[in-house]
Amino acid sequence: MSNTSRVRFAPSPTGMFHVGGARSALFNWALARQHQGRFVLRIEDTDTDRNRPEWVDGIISALAAIGISDKDPAFEGPYFQSHNAEGQREAALTLYADGKAYYCDCTREKVAQRTGSQQVGYDRYCRDRGLAYEEGRALRFPTPNEGVTVVDDVVRGRIEFPNDAIEDFVIARGNGAPVFVLANAVDDIREGITHVIRGEEHLANTPKQQLLWEALGAAPPVWAHLPVIVNEKRQKLSKRRDKVALEDYLAEGYLPQALVNYLMLLGWGPGDDVEIRPYEELEALFRLEDVTRASAFFDVKKLSAFNGEYIRKLSEEEFVTACLPWLEGSKAPWAAEAFDEAVFRSVAGLAQTRLTVLAEIVKYVDWLFLDEPPYEEQSWAKAMKPGAEAMLASAREAWSEGDWTVEALKAGLEAAAAEHGLKLGKAQAPVRVAVTGRTVGLPLFESVQVLGRKRTLARIDAAAAKLAAPGA
Repeated sequence: MSNTSRVRFAPSPTGMFHVGGARSALFNWALARQHQGRFVLRIEDTDTDRNRPEWVDGIISALAAIGISDKDPAFEGPYFQSHNAEGQREAALTLYADGKAYYCDCTREKVAQRTGSQQVGYDRYCRDRGLAYEEGRALRFPTPNEGVTVVDDVVRGRIEFPNDAIEDFVIARGNGAPVFVLANAVDDIREGITHVIRGEEHLANTPKQQLLWEALGAAPPVWAHLPVIVNEKRQKLSKRRDKVALEDYLAEGYLPQALVNYLMLLGWGPGDDVEIRPYEELEALFRLEDVTRASAFFDVKKLSAFNGEYIRKLSEEEFVTACLPWLEGSKAPWAAEAFDEAVFRSVAGLAQTRLTVLAEIVKYVDWLFLDEPPYEEQSWAKAMKPGAEAMLASAREAWSEGDWTVEALKAGLEAAAAEHGLKLGKAQAPVRVAVTGRTVGLPLFESVQVLGRKRTLARIDAAAAKLAAPGA
């Protein structure tokens, strides 16, 4: 790939930003930056019934979140397909004037009547009729009668498409509006695109686009079709069935750098056993020729493991800043004034080692900022077995006086546990649930130290009273 290479990413603004689109964008971005080329963002906005301006903004912001933005000199655009409608119309008319397209007045019903089948494609009936333009007549591109159209694909190798299986396809509708296959080719040629790197689902369009490039007097680009991304059942990711929006993962607290790392490895790998590495290394190692043909499994559990690794790599300040959106404002389950950042900072390091996504931070610290600990029926039933009330009473007595340090708190509970013939782990369970509401959480003694003596004892008293209540 030369330093004049121009790749493009051409999404449609019809919904949330798909993780498959993010993978394609990252592969294009890596190649553009590797070779001092350009990454062209083109918004294919010709589907006026489904396009929305907010989806355009979503595409741009999602790309920026994964490091692709106009702040980098490799970035160009956005261009809008609708803005080149006149150029696309001119290309269609040029093909007609050069004898490389013809008008057709056939409807599906007429074709079915002639062929006797609803399943047969267009039968080239109008190819030699010499029809002129009239409103309602579509413009078709005549494909070769014999031979094959060869697509040399960097990922998939040499692919031969029999020409007799490619029907004479429509390039402009009856109202003169160009269809996608023509608009796509015209815009690519106009923007000087040298490499088309996109998902496998576009492969079927490629012989038509290649024929159009050649008919318009341009050398076709380098083609590369990336493997389909599938779920755990090996089904292609679907927005109706799977979580596929990049925005949803970001909203749950997946770090952009973790998403980038994971997406770069969907269908490609550097050939060693190192998976967690910064984007700069991945970019330097990336080779389009090494992309696999096999489908790529989008493993959410593996993504979460990646994310946990990246969370643990954050500095304390970075971690606190990253968590604040879940702790301040409308996302938090407590009143805004109840949150104390200094208190959170005192336990942030303990929580950081336990998270896989940032949204989990709430369940690890909510007991600090709520008036009462959260109630989880399962946790309560598991910890508050017979003898729990007595253990709570002993814990309260042990912690009523003396130093309020981690060491003193632990020693006090160990002594209380010994009174009941329990190991420390068993003794902690009812105390933890009384104080934090859950059986799993941050280290108990560090948690109790931060909560303070007054609030800790009040919660132990409340739990003991609940256990002593009739019917408990």
